[in-house]
Amino acid sequence: MKKKLAIAAFAVCLLALGYALGRLDPGSGAAAAADERVFEIRTYTTLEGRLEALNARFRNHTTRLFEKHGMTNIGYWTPADAPLASNTLIYIVAHDSRDAARRSWDAFRNDPEWHKARDASEADGKIVAKLESVFLKPTDYSKMK
Repeated sequence: MKKKLAIAAFAVCLLALGYALGRLDPGSGAAAAADERVFEIRTYTTLEGRLEALNARFRNHTTRLFEKHGMTNIGYWTPADAPLASNTLIYIVAHDSRDAARRSWDAFRNDPEWHKARDASEADGKIVAKLESVFLKPTDYSKMK
């Protein structure tokens, strides 16, 4: 549990840093849905030696498919220090609401293009050993909503 909280805190700090550096647009998304907008931090732990295959799949296919299905890519990170540096991908996507997140994930999971990309990337074996997801909603004092 402490590891999960530490990773979530790390990702939130990176999100705040991105905003502070002017790399993120807090005005993106529908203004009317600002109160409903949620961020999702996802942490993937790969099987040994498979992190590069996961990064390639995200780089070449997944991020584009997320956008296709209504998700907003916020950022993608790998930890800088061992042992997580060798097997962990952390990313944040935004959704207009929890319901929109459910619809987006359902559409993504059912997309034939996703199935093709996943199957091709796993031709040498399974990539992901574990997936964790945490939904966040902005506080009333958060600059990013």
